Amino acid sequence: MTDPAPLAPAREAARGSDAGTRDSSWRLCRELSPLLRLLILTQLAFNIGFYAVLPFLAEHLGSAIGMAGWLVGFVLGLRTFSQQGLFVVGGWLVDRFGVRPVVLAGCVMRIAGFVWLGYARAPGAVIGAVLVIGFAAALFSPAVESEVARQAVVWEEGGHGPRTRVLALFSVAGQVGAFAGPLLGALLLAVDFRTACLAGAAVFVLVLAGHLWLMPQHIPGRVRVRERGGVRALLRNRRFLALCCAYGSYLLAYNQLYLALPDEVQRAAGSQAPLSWLFALSSVLVVFTQLPVTRWAGDRLDLRRSMTAGLLLIASGFAVVAAARPAGWTGTAGLLPAAGFVILLTVGQMLVVPAARAWVPDLAEEGRLGLYMGALSSVAGLIVLAGSAATGSLLDLGLPAAVPWLVLAAVPALAVALLPRRAKGADAAA
Repeated sequence: MTDPAPLAPAREAARGSDAGTRDSSWRLCRELSPLLRLLILTQLAFNIGFYAVLPFLAEHLGSAIGMAGWLVGFVLGLRTFSQQGLFVVGGWLVDRFGVRPVVLAGCVMRIAGFVWLGYARAPGAVIGAVLVIGFAAALFSPAVESEVARQAVVWEEGGHGPRTRVLALFSVAGQVGAFAGPLLGALLLAVDFRTACLAGAAVFVLVLAGHLWLMPQHIPGRVRVRERGGVRALLRNRRFLALCCAYGSYLLAYNQLYLALPDEVQRAAGSQAPLSWLFALSSVLVVFTQLPVTRWAGDRLDLRRSMTAGLLLIASGFAVVAAARPAGWTGTAGLLPAAGFVILLTVGQMLVVPAARAWVPDLAEEGRLGLYMGALSSVAGLIVLAGSAATGSLLDLGLPAAVPWLVLAAVPALAVALLPRRAKGADAAA
């Protein structure tokens, strides 16, 4: 498969002066197939329900339930592991049974998990609910993501433009949901945490109904893999595993939005009220700049260089907070380093995520895209599970203010060395 990047300049030149308008999210969405539009809208709804609850979970566990810092970090890491770490199971099920049944099963489990979490008080019950919530996403997310990636390749091969544009729009839809979700959650928390959980469950009831009605039983061009195997070949695919590890470093960094960032906001502002606005800032950046950033990167960078630039930007975001912490600023000035961290993390994310997802189809075995997309998140989930517990302990150790943030900055910076040097297809251009 050819590198998508050279296609972008030719198409942009043909479009002329109205290229910016034509690259708007709305116009691009109208050009897509009905199936792609359904999957992208599904991502929007998923994130509205998810982010109405998750940004406030750490505070709920620490304040309302009274968990220690290390246990809060472990629970958050367990949630990510049960989701990201088990994506490989969901991906295998998608290859075996198809997209529709796996998405529907995941929605049912997410509804049950949110209701359970709303009523859970004991640590064991919280852990059980978090596991159910995470595994639900391990079912429906690989189904949606692998099919979007497959359809994006079809889009590219049809001469419509590079696949990263479709994957960027998928990210935009997710971030619109990530923008609306915390605002909805903040309003519902005026009642209580349980109300936010029940509202999240209600969103997934709507998603379930929509897919029962609109998702086709069989998607043209998607072949179900009946025979066993695939995992052994995956484990021998060094370039793919290297990509997984680098992506895991990004995900660990992103997870600090829910662990290190709330701690920093609490220190600077005396409450977590500004947290919703920082999440909104991240989402607004993605919504309005993801497609231009993806177009810019497609014109100038191959997939490896795009991921490299993104990881280094993420590392610099942690370094900004590390540099400011010794000053001990509070109030509005104290929130500026946190805002800088969010901005740099978000711009890095806009480079890393579409590139990583666009890379996977070129590294995956034929007919195993679900397995490989799932494995990408599973390896990353293992990294987050270990890293989140370590981060929770790191934040509780009373180290000099800058040290935890410097350690976190080193993770994505060092991950650049893990990126595969060359791969076939889309990343072959050097």
